[in-house]
Amino acid sequence: MKYLLALDQGTTSSRAILFGLDGSIVSVAQQEFEQHFPHDGWVEHDAEEIWLSQLNTAREAISEVGADPENVAAIGITNQRETTVVWDRSTGDPLYRAIVWQDRRAASLTDRMKVDGMEPLIREKTGLLLDPYFSGGKLAWILENVPGIRKRADSGEVCFGTVDSWLMYRLSSGRIHATDVTNASRTLLFNIHDLSWDQELLDIFGIPAGILPSVRPSSDRFGNTDPALFGKAIPIHGVAGDQQAALFGQACFEPGMAKNTYGTGAFVVMNTGPKPVLGEGVLTTIGWQIKGQQPQYALEGSIFIAGAAVQWLRDGLGLIKEASEIEQLAASVPDTGGVYFVPALVGLGAPYWDPYARGIIVGLTRGTVSAHLARAVLEAMAFQTRDAIEVMQEASGIALQELRVDGGAAANDLMLQIQADILGTPVLRPRVTETTALGAAYLAGIGAGLLDQDAITDQWALDRLWEPSMPPGERDVLCSGWKQAVKRSLNWAK
Repeated sequence: MKYLLALDQGTTSSRAILFGLDGSIVSVAQQEFEQHFPHDGWVEHDAEEIWLSQLNTAREAISEVGADPENVAAIGITNQRETTVVWDRSTGDPLYRAIVWQDRRAASLTDRMKVDGMEPLIREKTGLLLDPYFSGGKLAWILENVPGIRKRADSGEVCFGTVDSWLMYRLSSGRIHATDVTNASRTLLFNIHDLSWDQELLDIFGIPAGILPSVRPSSDRFGNTDPALFGKAIPIHGVAGDQQAALFGQACFEPGMAKNTYGTGAFVVMNTGPKPVLGEGVLTTIGWQIKGQQPQYALEGSIFIAGAAVQWLRDGLGLIKEASEIEQLAASVPDTGGVYFVPALVGLGAPYWDPYARGIIVGLTRGTVSAHLARAVLEAMAFQTRDAIEVMQEASGIALQELRVDGGAAANDLMLQIQADILGTPVLRPRVTETTALGAAYLAGIGAGLLDQDAITDQWALDRLWEPSMPPGERDVLCSGWKQAVKRSLNWAK
């Protein structure tokens, strides 16, 4: 028996999933880790805790089924993408806490760069907007604000990487300092046309090239793990940022195919083929690159708060005890009673890109109850998804035929019916919803010569389909109200 081990390093937990070559899940291990919020708008992780939690889950997933490491054909890595890590090149010790993708501390830097007219150049080269979401601003902040690190970076003593790079460095005991094209394309430093770090962008952000990882195709052989970690050296054959990995795991191989992953945030990604397409308010990114082939590009709508809003109902307001309770609570009312919730708890992403937006609840009356708010939270996921898809369809000229879904909230049947109604498009949930990890495993399988894309397409299987049932007129009224609510949330903190 041959297995593929996917390391799925997420925002709130590290997971390891052992897959069979047929895409079936053999074992799962998961470990949460601490979130740090030192200031308003700041979000940090302990990079060492990330590493240890991922190592522990990898070992547990292998041992849980009594698998011999010899049977693990390859490792695939998928990760929270824009999260920024810097570490000592010789010791591997982190030099600062990892700055998480949600963190907004670089907003003043990106604002100044916009005023200086930098955004059109950056947009053309990277496909991204000038926003503190991405790694470049976070890395520039570290270099300017952490004592002594600029001098050490200039002298070659420092490594920078997104979480995939950090894990590979530790897995290989310092022999691998690399990333793949999907993660590189999320830094504001990588030219998505010539597939290289861009010196002009490095100069703009004040970042020395010597701290950057090498960039490889997503299905490359990145290297081997240290034999001491698992009892043998296991090749690392696949790497992709979490949302690109989910697109691949959903077998969205043709232009116009799209998926949405409902996790901490929600991320809508549409395959646009072998040429990049720019869309107003959404991101152009690299979807994946198979070794020896041209990259596939995608449009992405990055929604910062989705499942995190359910956590807020649970932990912040105490309206539910478990996240899974939201479906029953929301289903106890036929609609929101006119309530809208704009979950701009860390600003708004696509297509608004306002770091100063803040969350609001509007439409409250004396008749409003907790169930209305719960339903408004589910509707907010659907409205934000529709906002992003509208822009993608306009930019690509392709009408969405269906939306494939995954992530934790995709287990919520009510939310998926709401999504189909708000979109006016069928929503499809596959049998295997762990598509982020599955995509990483599939890329590793391709890199190891054990799978191809035709086999992956054949393995994708439908669990359930939701057809839209809402009359178009009702949909239009609801969406108009949503857009009015969003307007009231914009620019609030500024």
